Amino acid sequence: MQGPRIWLISLLVALVSTSAWAQQQVARLELIPPSPVTNRVMLDIRGAVENNGDSDRQYSLSLFLDRESAATLLHKENVKVHAHSNVGIYYRHSTEQWAGRHRLILVAANASGPVRVMRNLEVLPSDIRSTRTIDGAWVGIAHWSEEEGRHWNSTIRRLTDADWHDQIRGMHSLGMDTVVIQESFRNQEYYGRNRISSTGYKGLAYYPSELFPGRAQVNAHDAIEAVLSEADRLQMNVFLGVGMYAWFDFSKDSLDWHKKVAQELWHRYGHHPSFYGWYVSEETYGSLIPDQGESVKDRYRQEAITFFREFQAFCRQLAPEKPIMLAPNAHGMLKSQDVWPVVLAHLDIVCPFGFHRMPEGDITGEQSAQIWQAMGDKAQAHLWMDMEAFLFEGVALIPRPIGGLIQDLQRFPNFEKILCYQYSGIFNSPKARVQPGGSPTVVLYRDYLAYRRARNQEN
Repeated sequence: MQGPRIWLISLLVALVSTSAWAQQQVARLELIPPSPVTNRVMLDIRGAVENNGDSDRQYSLSLFLDRESAATLLHKENVKVHAHSNVGIYYRHSTEQWAGRHRLILVAANASGPVRVMRNLEVLPSDIRSTRTIDGAWVGIAHWSEEEGRHWNSTIRRLTDADWHDQIRGMHSLGMDTVVIQESFRNQEYYGRNRISSTGYKGLAYYPSELFPGRAQVNAHDAIEAVLSEADRLQMNVFLGVGMYAWFDFSKDSLDWHKKVAQELWHRYGHHPSFYGWYVSEETYGSLIPDQGESVKDRYRQEAITFFREFQAFCRQLAPEKPIMLAPNAHGMLKSQDVWPVVLAHLDIVCPFGFHRMPEGDITGEQSAQIWQAMGDKAQAHLWMDMEAFLFEGVALIPRPIGGLIQDLQRFPNFEKILCYQYSGIFNSPKARVQPGGSPTVVLYRDYLAYRRARNQEN
């Protein structure tokens, strides 16, 4: 009677061994931009292989379209992955001939067997880059300005973790499947006017950080975890906002702070499939000239170049496939078009805002968009748009009527992805238990949903 018992023990040992082997080898895959896209974009296909074992391993990495065969092989390379390390795979391909629904498959094979990971891709036939839909949105766990958030900030602060699940479901039902968490810390300081280097960082975390003791006054225990967990379930993409150190600040002290926070965020949340990339919260002017003016312009620009070169290298050590995004404004581009390509060489996605409200005497929004596109093409960086879904009522933000959103979607056709600022307090599903901003946000939600459905029927 020992036979069945020995067989069962052998099976259990094999299962445990297989599980341990799987934990030691992890493959990940990201598409930039994420699905859906038109057939007018250059797709970045990025993978990573993680070796959590105690010895180095050799891998054969193969990238396939739709199925694993010699005819569908897009790219192949052999790599060595050191113990407790990772390696990235980077491949670019035009979507021009890919109209339809596809799967990208990464196979990482070594002597122990293959590890596979897959991403779905829908490519829409089009004569422009844009899908003319809002593909995602920022969410603020609380807004940085009580005046701007006057109509809804107190309500957002009271959202529970379950309410954040509700907010993410509302985004998903509008097709806004890319989430940008605006910031992971709240610290209302500015470049050139703060003394953080001497007084220490006093910002307040929106999650249970072990780096800094201060906690922001919000009801949710861990809104970042709530957003990611619901986005996992709905197969959405989430940028984690690494900030706020100080607005517009790319100094060495800011860089060191961002590295520490990114590392903590990765260790805490890196297991989530929806963790798509990094968002640097600090923003900047399109001119790359700070408030202090021309006298510090050269130093500031060099700080920005150094910041993104070193921050990108650091983040790629954590997760080689995760992109970094920045959202500057679209203004003053004639003053900086020779500098931005140097910054963009170390910035995967630039997502400017304010094209529809260019300052008097500046170039038009269309001209600014053309400059951004030329700079992005030169640096092989991706150009997305941060479309403003709000208007100002005095200082307070209120939902922008649907006509303005549609006008921007039609006016600016060259952005491969369009995100909006923001979902929190500007849109709300009528099904949401809590609706920060009240009935005007539900009106905009319904109006945009009707537009989205009409677009789907056209396609």
